[in-house]
Amino acid sequence: MTKSILNAKKVDNADAVIVSAAYEKTASSRKGTINGPKAILNCLDTKLEFFDRKYKCEANKYIKIAQKDLGNISKLSPEKALAKITSESEKLVKNGQFVLLLGGEHSVSLGLFQALAKHNNPKDVTIVQIDAHCDLRDTDGDYSSNPSKYAHSCVLHRGNELGYKLVQVGIRTYSVDEYNYFSNPKNNITVFEWGLPAQVGNGNKIPKIEDILKSITTKNVYLTIDVDGFDPAYMPGTGTPVQGGLEWWYGMELIEKLITKKNLIGADIVEVSPMRDSVLTEYGAAQLAYTIITNKFRDKLK
Repeated sequence: MTKSILNAKKVDNADAVIVSAAYEKTASSRKGTINGPKAILNCLDTKLEFFDRKYKCEANKYIKIAQKDLGNISKLSPEKALAKITSESEKLVKNGQFVLLLGGEHSVSLGLFQALAKHNNPKDVTIVQIDAHCDLRDTDGDYSSNPSKYAHSCVLHRGNELGYKLVQVGIRTYSVDEYNYFSNPKNNITVFEWGLPAQVGNGNKIPKIEDILKSITTKNVYLTIDVDGFDPAYMPGTGTPVQGGLEWWYGMELIEKLITKKNLIGADIVEVSPMRDSVLTEYGAAQLAYTIITNKFRDKLK
């Protein structure tokens, strides 16, 4: 019988549930993120080696993993799509299951933010964001003829309004309004930019992982990964690539240390837009997904 990473026959019995949210209604650049979840799951199940080099075992023998597809939500308005994601995610969170959400565009993350907020005080949770962009706009009205507060470029503003603290990693571009917003101390946002020696100090354009971890003041964390946070050399298949970004092994080390030092209550991987003749991005996203799950449930592997 062919092995599968999706080894839980029933969602209710799973330790972790991978939720597919194929949505890109507000995508502002290159389309294709609607195909992201399927491409990631295909790599996760058929291209990735199940043997985990760190834990020296096939992790899917010990961790029960299920998948839940939210179906065709691509034609829904941002508000209705968000309500669907929130409702379905909240059922899993209420059941005590770990949710790993796959987008779609970054706007889908707000659904899981809202679901988790019903069971955790957002003030006691830090959202750690790997991203080239801040996604702190109040609306996308500066570039869209149909403005929305739920666009992908607004998702962390909405999350911050819920009460979550933010630590943003890999930031390389932002608007003046976003700069003013994250510069206001009352918003509890710490931004680690790439490429600004004066900010980092000692002439180094890349922050130390230890400094990022020290900036997180809560025990509970949520990890949101927009794949454009990584250098496009590693993740070229995305809607709004920006030069520079996290080197692969730096990102992996940061994620592993974050999960082992803190309590990860949820995670998402978004903005994968599969490219023709290349599976590099979805393969990388699949590896990130497996790394998140294995480190989250590392006690089951001992």
